[in-house]
Amino acid sequence: MLDAVTVVIPALNEEQSLPLVLADLPPVGRVIVVDNGSGDATAQLAARAGATVVFEPQRGYGAACLRGLTAIATGIQQGRMPPLVVVFLDADYSDHPELLPQLVGPILRDQADLMLGSRLAGRREPGAMPLQSVFGNHLACFLMRWLFGATYTDLGPFRAIRYRSLCELEMADRGYGWTIEMQIKAVRAGLRIEEVPVSYRRRIGRSKISGTVAGSVRAGGKILWTIARYGWPRRRRHACHVRTPK
Repeated sequence: MLDAVTVVIPALNEEQSLPLVLADLPPVGRVIVVDNGSGDATAQLAARAGATVVFEPQRGYGAACLRGLTAIATGIQQGRMPPLVVVFLDADYSDHPELLPQLVGPILRDQADLMLGSRLAGRREPGAMPLQSVFGNHLACFLMRWLFGATYTDLGPFRAIRYRSLCELEMADRGYGWTIEMQIKAVRAGLRIEEVPVSYRRRIGRSKISGTVAGSVRAGGKILWTIARYGWPRRRRHACHVRTPK
């Protein structure tokens, strides 16, 4: 059933780590690497490994993810079968691609619509998540629980979602707010959401977000703004218990 899975990997100057990610990834229907303006050999190495490479010149995590979705839609228009599940995975080798079957399994068995890999519920290599990242994730999850009644534990980038459900969410954020936009919209849409603990290691190279003070501030501000945008005016609570297996 992994033939029905498409993996989208946003990448920016990840020539050292991306080959490791692709090597550890189980065989799936399609892998799309979105080059977000790299100045190194990221795109060439991805193509050499058999991935579909598309380019998004506008910098931004959300912009890269949206470009990946455009590539999926274009493929469908050209005669490809739509994927059942889309997986989003970072290119820096901090995630464990070999855990993909644990994320997509419940969706393929029609037990969930959105599966989130929780780093905070799993094992983290020392230094993999700076203190500001841990605090920011706890704060964002607390606010989502308060405003939406959703018991998330993390905003982890390693996630799988039913393609039909993803299309219905009408994702729009082109920056740091992509992950939390998806989680908020998933709650409001009544999707079946589960978390699975995942291991997390120190990334290869410096993080574009948590690796600098400015990046952390921008990301934190965008996440808080996104929560306020969707939740502050009405504070409407939606009953959505996110299940995290022990």
